[in-house]
Amino acid sequence: MNIILGISASSGISTGKAFVIPEQVERIIPQFPVSSSEIEKEWERFSKAKSKITDKILKQLEGLSPDSKQDKIQKELLETYLLMLDDPVFLQEVRQNLEENPFNIEYILDVKTEEYADRLRNSGNEYLTERAQDICDIFGSVLNELLNIHVFNIEQVPDGAVIVARDLSPSDAIIFTKRKIAGLALAEGGTSSHVAILARNYGIPAVFALENITKEVLQGSKLIVDGTAGEVIVSPDIQTLSDYTAKIEKELEHKEKILKFKDIPAQTKDGTRFTLLANIGTPEEAKLALDQGADGIGLFRTEFLFMQETTTATLRNHVMTEDEQFDAYRTVLETMKDKPVTIRTLDAGGDKIISSLELPTSQEKNPLMGLRAIRLTLNFPKLFKTQLRALYRASVYGNLKIMLPLITTTEQVVKAKELISEVQAELENEGIPFNKDVPVGIMVETAAAGITADCFAKISDFFSIGTNDLTQYTLGVDRENLLVSPLYNEFHLAVLRLIQHTIEAAESEKIPVSVCGEMAGKTDSVLILAGMGIRTLSMGINNIPYIKELLSSISIAELQSISAKSLNNL
Repeated sequence: MNIILGISASSGISTGKAFVIPEQVERIIPQFPVSSSEIEKEWERFSKAKSKITDKILKQLEGLSPDSKQDKIQKELLETYLLMLDDPVFLQEVRQNLEENPFNIEYILDVKTEEYADRLRNSGNEYLTERAQDICDIFGSVLNELLNIHVFNIEQVPDGAVIVARDLSPSDAIIFTKRKIAGLALAEGGTSSHVAILARNYGIPAVFALENITKEVLQGSKLIVDGTAGEVIVSPDIQTLSDYTAKIEKELEHKEKILKFKDIPAQTKDGTRFTLLANIGTPEEAKLALDQGADGIGLFRTEFLFMQETTTATLRNHVMTEDEQFDAYRTVLETMKDKPVTIRTLDAGGDKIISSLELPTSQEKNPLMGLRAIRLTLNFPKLFKTQLRALYRASVYGNLKIMLPLITTTEQVVKAKELISEVQAELENEGIPFNKDVPVGIMVETAAAGITADCFAKISDFFSIGTNDLTQYTLGVDRENLLVSPLYNEFHLAVLRLIQHTIEAAESEKIPVSVCGEMAGKTDSVLILAGMGIRTLSMGINNIPYIKELLSSISIAELQSISAKSLNNL
């Protein structure tokens, strides 16, 4: 038995078998000449590797459903891959190069693939340009087969597993929506990272900062993840396993008691009502939010829809269409009926990379300060207008609100509203019904927005304070960097005063204000926010019953006393 200490990223206790994700292997292409007598041997190696990839694709095709829209898209791409693998022109070029310039087949395939992809990129034909990455992907798979490189696919994670890895990207974390993950044990990652937030949202115990976890844990080992204590127990003995099983049962009993609060209104013991909303990333989560007693959706992170489309290699080049987005938004609005649904426009960039968009953000030296969120969508109006069209088409199916992320200037809001007007005019000309009066608000998540909240209040229909980025940008702390994470403090006086100033600006212009960051779902921070005057909180789905219980045990006067002490730094 071995106990590895880390930091708590998501509370709770779970047990399961380790699914160890190996460190990413860099593809190094060897280069060496071969004799004329070895040419056929090299070609045979290539043919066998190509056949293995073909067989894998055929097996994938067998598992697709003809009734699934996503599977139909995947089918088209897989069939495209099969055609590329048997492209006679390309295969002839590879064979000819092997005969005329005899080198190992890995080197020749790598060179010819890049040459072919370059020709497609420079063809001037949009369709052929898009196929360049497909060529690199499919023959990259053949190269991996030749080099015996086994590329990990997040889809391989089984139900009930504890994921052990160096780190996960937000797009990898989409697996939480597809599998029943028992726990997370990561070598890196911050407690305020998107992966940590998603783990808490799904009630998955998680421990981060486990430095050598991928080396110390064997594939399939029995693990206990104690997300509350911030430790992982490897190969526990019988007594330890028994003790933790009892703890898990006790946790479940407590959870059952808390769940009784989900069906009652959120209010203090002296009767002040609160509105508790849910943060979601997929349409399926809307039903889960209702089941936990949510009064609506306060934050629909639409970037996770795009990430979901790129979790498999076969969908990497597929960008969500207007109709696909419309279907997703309509589903959420219809699920929530007349309850409010606030949908945030695309917040890509930074740590949320969406490979299918092929945007110029990968080379940024400081991506969190770069082209992300509203900056990105205003730079790519076609992408933005596609999303806006889908949103307004869906607006007739429920109580929609549109929220703009990472706003720093009033010009950004004005420009976004100009694009909204263009979209509305287009829909009207096309005879497509939509709600003209959808409220358009902003996220207050930068010091610039907080300090000048009075200016933004005059041109916004509502505010939603995003405390995660507000803290990060105000304190200049990367919330995912373990070296500086102790400096990330949501209770820093500068952060609290910005929140208070934003509330006052909203009240002055009589527009609604809410909080949708992690502070909205934590018991200690909710006490302060409620005392400041916040009456609408949007949080992880599983937190809703717990916050209802908390509010029911305290009065407004007590809450105001707590917040006053915090604001005075006492």
